[in-house]
Amino acid sequence: MLQSLHVKNLALMEETEVEFGQGLNILTGETGAGKSLLIGSINLALGGKFEKEMLRKGADSALVELVFTGSAGVREKLESMDLEPQDDDTVIISRKMQPGKSICRINGETVTAKQVKELAESLIDIHGQHDHQSLLHKKKHLEILDSFCDGKFRQAAQKVEEEYRRCRELQKTMEEETMDEEAKAREQSLAEFEWGEIQEANLIPGEDEELEQRYRLMVNSKRILESLAESYQLTGNEMDGAGSALSRALRSLRGVTMYDGRLEELEGQLSEIDSLLADYNRDVAEYMADCEFDEGDYGEVEERLNVLNRLKGKYGGTINAVIQYGQERQQLLDKLADYEVYMQELERELSEARERLMKACEKLSAMRKKNAAVLTGLLKDALVHLNFLTVKFEISINRTQNITATGFDDVEFLISTNPGESLKPLSQVASGGELSRIMLAIKTVLAGKDDIDTLIFDEIDTGISGRTAWRVSEQLDTAAHAHQVICITHLPQIAAMADRHFAIEKSSTEDNTITDIRLLEEDDSMGELARLLGSDGLTEAALSNAREMRRQAVEHKSKL
Repeated sequence: MLQSLHVKNLALMEETEVEFGQGLNILTGETGAGKSLLIGSINLALGGKFEKEMLRKGADSALVELVFTGSAGVREKLESMDLEPQDDDTVIISRKMQPGKSICRINGETVTAKQVKELAESLIDIHGQHDHQSLLHKKKHLEILDSFCDGKFRQAAQKVEEEYRRCRELQKTMEEETMDEEAKAREQSLAEFEWGEIQEANLIPGEDEELEQRYRLMVNSKRILESLAESYQLTGNEMDGAGSALSRALRSLRGVTMYDGRLEELEGQLSEIDSLLADYNRDVAEYMADCEFDEGDYGEVEERLNVLNRLKGKYGGTINAVIQYGQERQQLLDKLADYEVYMQELERELSEARERLMKACEKLSAMRKKNAAVLTGLLKDALVHLNFLTVKFEISINRTQNITATGFDDVEFLISTNPGESLKPLSQVASGGELSRIMLAIKTVLAGKDDIDTLIFDEIDTGISGRTAWRVSEQLDTAAHAHQVICITHLPQIAAMADRHFAIEKSSTEDNTITDIRLLEEDDSMGELARLLGSDGLTEAALSNAREMRRQAVEHKSKL
């Protein structure tokens, strides 16, 4: 669950820290107090878009930090992302934001915004103020139904996607390979020329590197020989050579070693130097004898390198790449030689792939219909509990002519909220307030199908009041027994159901405005409920109404 939120220098928030708890966390506040900042700051921490106008006036940077208590599933998710889990499975997501740049971290390790969003899908589900409008689009209905289905369905859905991708690949290959006789002849002629050119070269892997080394030696042989000759002269046994001088020094030293034993060690050192220099001179002499420049060899090496470099320039940057290209040309020639057979084989593979795809789609559709019947019942019960007392609800699944990566099903939610009315698409009958309640029903039903611990609702109570508001509060409380629920509301019926009640407050001075969030004690919570009930002041009558509302909420909680 979301354990805490820390915000610094974001909009009207100077520095605020909120510690949430299990169950139903309710946030209320005056209009304009900054309730939307809470959801906004959480979205920013999870990779949302940051605008420089969001930065608090006078601040260089803003910071948002979320601390979650994790689970074994979240630990596995972190490990799959090559991120180090904490020993206690706590997950800390932070984001430091400045104009033009931001830094995201998970457990102190710098990550990308994409990685944060990927992890957030396992931690939290945020329903914003206008998300219920997505129910007006049929594509969303398919996503909702599929998310309700179990693991066997997801395996079947993956099979459909794989077969669909295979069909697309084969279809693309068929289109690319189809050619008339003239095009085939041109392709064959070019392939024969290229393959013949490569075959004639009789390429050997690594040959170019060896020849380039020989070529460098040949080109620089004169300079090499001149340098070696000079070195040999300076270190050899000529009158002014180091070898001759060293020999004289050694003879001189040997004439006095009999007088002092310590001189034998010096003689040994000098004798070793003399031996090393003699070996060096012998190796130089042998190298010079072998390093003879041959004009014929030079011409052959140069010509061969020209051939290799030309082929590398045409068919690849390395000898291995050229050889690989030649093999591909050979395969193309084999294919063109039996072109009709090759195309017939492609057609056969495509036909078989389409048949497999159709069977996979039929299986997937049957599983969708079976799950739709279950989901329909659950959603209808949830809608009745949300004061849709005469509701009729159905998930329509029709087969389309086109197949996509999700199959051939067209899924649409149909509803009737009044007696005698026929079922119609949501987009034709549902108001904004009804869409909001329908989305709440969907969220609470789907909450039991996933491992996400935290659900956030931003003003799910749009367009409702009275008895319906009570039903919404009861549904939120029911969801809060299985998940942590955080809800921003302006309705006292929902606020009364809180396990933890927070107030979002704005205070101003002559040159400064600050939004803050604080946890309310019971007496302060009663005062906030009285304000939400419309009371101008904390009269005894207003407080009495607030206490009665709270009593009803407690009574509901005791029944669960």
